[in-house]
Amino acid sequence: MGNWLVNHWFSAAVLAAWLGINIFLFTYYFLFFDQDERYFYTRAILGSALAWARASAKCLNFNSMLILLPICRNLLSFLRGTCSCCRRTLRKQLDHNLTFHKLVAYMLALLTAVHTIAHLFNLERYNHSQQATDGSLPAVLSKMHLQGSNKWLNPIHSNQTTVEYVAFTTIPGLTGVIITLALILMVTSSTEFIRRNYFEVFWYTHHLFLVYFAGLVIHGIAGLVRGQTEQSMAEVPPHQCAEYLTQRDQNCTHDCCKDPEFGSIPAESWKWVLAPIILYVFERILRVWRAQQKVVVTKVVMHPARVLELQMQKKGFHMEVGQYIFVNCPAISQLEWHPFTLTSAPEEDFFSIHIRLAGDWTERLIDIFQLEIPRIEVDGPFGTASEDVFQYEVAMLVGAGIGVTPFASILKSIWYKFQQADQTLKTKKIYFYWLCRDTGAFAWFNDLLASLEQKMAESGKADFLTYRLFLTGWDTSIANNVALHFDTAMDTVTGLRHKTIFGRPMWNMEFAAVAAAHPRSVVGVFLCGPEALAKSLKKSCHQHSSLDPRKVKFYFNKENF
Repeated sequence: MGNWLVNHWFSAAVLAAWLGINIFLFTYYFLFFDQDERYFYTRAILGSALAWARASAKCLNFNSMLILLPICRNLLSFLRGTCSCCRRTLRKQLDHNLTFHKLVAYMLALLTAVHTIAHLFNLERYNHSQQATDGSLPAVLSKMHLQGSNKWLNPIHSNQTTVEYVAFTTIPGLTGVIITLALILMVTSSTEFIRRNYFEVFWYTHHLFLVYFAGLVIHGIAGLVRGQTEQSMAEVPPHQCAEYLTQRDQNCTHDCCKDPEFGSIPAESWKWVLAPIILYVFERILRVWRAQQKVVVTKVVMHPARVLELQMQKKGFHMEVGQYIFVNCPAISQLEWHPFTLTSAPEEDFFSIHIRLAGDWTERLIDIFQLEIPRIEVDGPFGTASEDVFQYEVAMLVGAGIGVTPFASILKSIWYKFQQADQTLKTKKIYFYWLCRDTGAFAWFNDLLASLEQKMAESGKADFLTYRLFLTGWDTSIANNVALHFDTAMDTVTGLRHKTIFGRPMWNMEFAAVAAAHPRSVVGVFLCGPEALAKSLKKSCHQHSSLDPRKVKFYFNKENF
């Protein structure tokens, strides 16, 4: 339980710091625009809506600065490499990059709603003040554009101007509408259902971030929201002189009889987002450069259950276990890139991926490779949590369906380490769990498991790997066949020595057994699978970790793309 507390404390500290900065920025600028003298006259027209709009704008700039950083995959891979000697807790924070990206996106959506609603109130109040004829301070201030070019405070200069007209014809209004629409499309298309079933929709709409940032940078350049200039405040202090604007006559000689002058709030968004945009541009340039390097497909294998295996070579390509790449097939689309975990080992002279039929793009790719070998572009590799597997004395690997792919790489690498009698291998025991809905999914992985069984038996380390295969979907014919051959040495479903288990794992029992077998070990739990399974494993890690630092601890790690 101790490691769980440390990890969650650190994650909570990062989250609290982010929320704290947001709260500080909002509070500070809300009070600033609600109390500062230079916006005395602006508040006379707009009221507290000015502070709501400006405070939310500052927080929008801050979160827009952060939103790109978690998806700079080369930066994350670099940090993961440089943090290889850091504490495990620090490295694990990099695995939460997509979670943080989503949190920042939700914050942007919330702040955009606040900012938009506040400005709708502002426009309505600008319009009402322009049409007022009662001689009130807002009415007088709204007519000051007639006195000179630097004296206008209300951007609406005509009684015929409507709120809709300002929203769709001014730079701030039009860019605000475009930014909001782009953000709505990006957020709604990034739901789990859309990403899983209509990845192309998610992929293309997410590139509206280009529109978002372009609109954000130019949103404030027109300077429609204005405040009194410093020089004018020195000459006609607003608290002392405001009453003279509504009561003075033409012969007024008092110092306050001079009209106040106003200036625009300078655009600041570009200052916040310039550095991350430049960083992201370099990230994209690096990706494009790597993608243009020639990829040679050396072998194509069609496994059962329509799983396509591609073995490839690329000059200068170096990988670690558990990493992933992005793949593009120009024959299908020039723009679509899809992530796939590498199933090869670093010791092999090629790199491979296994592609399961899941959507239009993968279906077209599999169909094309059955006819010819098209040109393939590859970007990566990029780091994941599975890179740390050999840092643990004991590892529990959990794969669901095609989620077994990162562990194929790990198990292959272990096979090579046994071949080479690698004495530096820190890991002493691996527990491997594979959950599949149908028997066909087991087929392509059987050869690797059979080779590992044989090699470890020959090396006198048959107990190094314990694997358990779970079939979560079956029919009566499979059950009858298993019952008929129950006493045979080899499993009738997979042909392996370990029998296939029908149903789902009882994780409390599995964790309790591992904890009992390794009472003083640090156990790394690695998952590539659905979120529901992740919650179960997290809970088990928490429950079975000891508070005593000398006893067993479970560290949870999950693949995130």
